Amino acid sequence: MSELKTKKNDASVEDFLHSVEDEKKRKDAFAILDMMKTITGEEPKMWGTSIVGFGSYHYKYASGQEGDWMQIGFSPRKQALTLYLMSGLEKHRDQLEKLGKYKTGKGCLYIKKLADVDWEVLKDMVRQSFSEKKMGEIEK
Repeated sequence: MSELKTKKNDASVEDFLHSVEDEKKRKDAFAILDMMKTITGEEPKMWGTSIVGFGSYHYKYASGQEGDWMQIGFSPRKQALTLYLMSGLEKHRDQLEKLGKYKTGKGCLYIKKLADVDWEVLKDMVRQSFSEKKMGEIEK
């Protein structure tokens, strides 16, 4: 069984975010950082080299594979700001209709820039996803 490469570490979140070359993306990343810190009440941690995560939980698959993962997180990727909503996006269908311009992956929300989305709707999605994961309602 392969070991998960993306793990929580002690690298500096601020240094990582300051290294984002695009000024607008860097500002958006710091805005998301502040928002997630406020909502979660957690200190951010680096997961791997490019993901900022908040909180953690332990998971175990039926296959026996297990590990730890963030409850919620984001990464200022070159193509888009990527938000990791571990409760999944299916539960956010109504909010997604009001959010604005975005794309989705399995559990990821891709936003080109924060100006493209409704900030209050995004905060509600983050709040809901974090609280559901924290209460253990969602299994990985």
